[in-house]
Amino acid sequence: FPPAVFPLSCVVQNYSWGKVGAESEVAKLVASGDPLVQIQPDQPYAELWMGTHPRGDALIRDNRIPQKTLGQWIADNPACLGAKVKDAFQGQLPFLFKVLSVNTALSVQAHPNKELAAKLHAQFPEHYPDANHKPEMAIALTPFEGMCGFRPVEEIVSFLQNVPELRALIGEVAAEQLERSGSDDPRGVSAALRVCFTRLMKSEKKFFVDQLNMLVKRISQEAAEGKDTSGSNGDLLLRLHSQYPGDIGCFTIYFLNLVRLEPGEAMFLGANEPHAYLHGDCVEIMACSDNTVRAGLTPKFIDVLTLCEMLNYTPAPSSSKIFPAAQSQLDPNVYLYDPPVPDFTIMRIEIPASIKLYLISAMDSASILLVIQGTAVGTSTAAASEMSLHRGSVLFISANESISLHLSSPDGMLLFRACCLL
Repeated sequence: FPPAVFPLSCVVQNYSWGKVGAESEVAKLVASGDPLVQIQPDQPYAELWMGTHPRGDALIRDNRIPQKTLGQWIADNPACLGAKVKDAFQGQLPFLFKVLSVNTALSVQAHPNKELAAKLHAQFPEHYPDANHKPEMAIALTPFEGMCGFRPVEEIVSFLQNVPELRALIGEVAAEQLERSGSDDPRGVSAALRVCFTRLMKSEKKFFVDQLNMLVKRISQEAAEGKDTSGSNGDLLLRLHSQYPGDIGCFTIYFLNLVRLEPGEAMFLGANEPHAYLHGDCVEIMACSDNTVRAGLTPKFIDVLTLCEMLNYTPAPSSSKIFPAAQSQLDPNVYLYDPPVPDFTIMRIEIPASIKLYLISAMDSASILLVIQGTAVGTSTAAASEMSLHRGSVLFISANESISLHLSSPDGMLLFRACCLL
């Protein structure tokens, strides 16, 4: 039999928002995973892609396997996905697994549901390259900050009252409509929120740049005088404005929740949920799609109309955006992040130093295993030979195959395993 468990060499994306050189978790993982890699100290290392995406198909590191990439190997051996996954996802790996190292903010964006994705792809294939939805989940590796979902209305109203520049962009009528909308009428609240956010995002360029400059000048002066600027979200405003001067996205901080994740905490981004990652390192998993509707904090194509039409305008506190992990009933070392979509699940595996032999169990899905910390020798009846595992190692595990880990690190191991549990 050809090996069905093998190491991968994964593609790095050097997007400009990434952390630079050895600051980047992506760079550190890649450098420990492959000692031949030289990290360039002034180069951003933004994303590590572990999967079969055509712009970043992982290379197979096993010279007994004739196929060069994981995508080619799965195409030739589709049964490796597991029977259910293979049928449900037409012989394709249904997810892309990533590590992100975020230095400056990513665009304010949302991802369409399947119905909207099909429509956008048919109308504008140059901007929306496929017809799939793109739910995502991020799990923090270091303290991680992002914006996600609409804030509770009382927080937005408070900003409308404290930030006259924001109120000027939205206009008095829309602002008062939101102030008057009562919590007993959620549809009325969502409608008022939609009007306010759409007016902001569609405001005239010259007008919003003037208002933004006035706001930044005012906050900078207040900060210099030692005043508390939190009523205007001053710190974040100045930070985003320094990264994207004159960008409408700077005003979205008054509408969207700021979510702070500690390592191991997660956020799930379903269809139509507005979000923007701001800073930190995370593992991320997503459905296989490139459909992103953007509206600010970006030099890329922006599609404000589509974004404002599609968003979920349900306000909720930032605490509700943290997605809980469930400890596995079968193995107390495994924490499961199982979102409400079929495309993917992540397991966080924490093996304490007291355990010297650990079984990565077989499951009815192909999976990708990433080592964050610790060292071990892995053996599997489905692997050609012993595999040395250490920080930055990435393994592909075919469905129904298991791996025995013989641990050799004094402080245990931390692993993430991406799979599809149908």
